[in-house]
Amino acid sequence: MRLRSWVVGLSLVLLGSAAHAAEECPAKSTSMDDIIAVLNAAPSCDRAMTLFDACAYGASGDVQFGEAVEKKCEADFVGRLRTPQKLSYQRELRVCDRKYRNKSGTIYISATAFCRAEVAQRYSRRALKAGGAGR
Repeated sequence: MRLRSWVVGLSLVLLGSAAHAAEECPAKSTSMDDIIAVLNAAPSCDRAMTLFDACAYGASGDVQFGEAVEKKCEADFVGRLRTPQKLSYQRELRVCDRKYRNKSGTIYISATAFCRAEVAQRYSRRALKAGGAGR
């Protein structure tokens, strides 16, 4: 039963990724440097996240892509967070780090990178909605 739920869960993740990745990766190549350049050039956090989804390897290389997205998103909010909010943000990132820590396989490293990027994206959206940044 446990294996079955794992297979179903993984299938849903893969199907969800396929549905989200409807856009082709616009990088010049599949090299890490080209993809990171595209992510860094994204005009917004949401766009960077869309590109991350389109360009992801589905493996450990996604850590660097996720870090680029986190940095892009954090530009919208991190300087304006008060101490309790910073602690909350850091705690949510740690939850992502722990979520798949006991799993083997590079897909879980990728899932961690996406989780962290999604946390940063949520905080960015909140900040933009509150009028905290003009991006």
